Amino acid sequence: MRDDFLLDPGVIYLNHGSFGACPRPVFEAYQAYQRELERQPVEFLALERRLPELLDEARVALASYVGASPDNLAFVTNASSAINAAARSLRLEPGEEVLMGDDEYGGMRILWNYVCARSGAHLAERPFEELDPGPRTRVIFCSHIEWSSGRVNDVAALCRRAREAGVFTIVDGAHAPGQIELHLEAIGADVYAGNCHKWMCAPKGSGFLHAHRDAQRLIDPLIVSWDWGDGAAFHELHRWQGTRDPSAFLAVQDAIAFLASNDWASVRTRCHELLAGAAIPLEPLTDEFVQMRGFRVEHDDPPELKRRLYDEHRIEVPIFETQHGWALRVSVQAYNDEDDLRALAAALSES
Repeated sequence: MRDDFLLDPGVIYLNHGSFGACPRPVFEAYQAYQRELERQPVEFLALERRLPELLDEARVALASYVGASPDNLAFVTNASSAINAAARSLRLEPGEEVLMGDDEYGGMRILWNYVCARSGAHLAERPFEELDPGPRTRVIFCSHIEWSSGRVNDVAALCRRAREAGVFTIVDGAHAPGQIELHLEAIGADVYAGNCHKWMCAPKGSGFLHAHRDAQRLIDPLIVSWDWGDGAAFHELHRWQGTRDPSAFLAVQDAIAFLASNDWASVRTRCHELLAGAAIPLEPLTDEFVQMRGFRVEHDDPPELKRRLYDEHRIEVPIFETQHGWALRVSVQAYNDEDDLRALAAALSES
């Protein structure tokens, strides 16, 4: 399927997890929406004309794909936007605790430090297995799939324990949609944030905010504007984001159709087997992964290793510092094959 993607054929791309990659048919549908927008902007964008119906059609398709009620789902530009909307809407009190996984994305760690510093709440980080609410715990935040290791966490069990304790849950699902089957209503998080542009292969700037019905009125939209009102539905409150191009949202349904037409369950299986069988000369961080897996890096100069992999071998793969040391993360998609991983293994053996 390499020819279905627009990636530079001169680069071995093992970094789908950072920004995703959009297939040609989806990108063409995305551009068609953009051309339609530019042909008649008012007809396309005005809330009293086509935009609500267009967004509803895409939102219903997305809800079906991720196992959600359309009434509980709203489009946002990315998972970070959704989590910011939820976290910054909370009315935390001094002495209350926010409990967070110890392998969370750095941008989210910055967010929660900001929220806790502003409110006087205490931020505690623990391994996922130890995220048990205590008497002062108000919020639990964790990833469905951890960004550095690729480990898949049992967030449904955690959300059940939290709900029994009266604790609010926010799940970062940035890497989950498209990489694993999702049933958001069954997971039971108060808030679940996901990206469509990563593993669902939709255009950049497409993500979603899913909120339990009891949590929806607690979340202020990032932009309070024309859709704001007492009678507005959840998705309507978050719908108008100023003058912006909604084409990425609309093309999500085209991405879903592309995945279905290419038997994406089989693609995921092949990618997992490809990654599981790779002879990467590094220690893996997890045995529970799908299409993305982290490896421990023991090197005198990890940033220099990353530079050499790209400059000398044209391999695009991230190396970053985590709470647990330096890591190299390999993520594979439909366009990768055994030769790509053999090239990485050979380059690492030389370095």
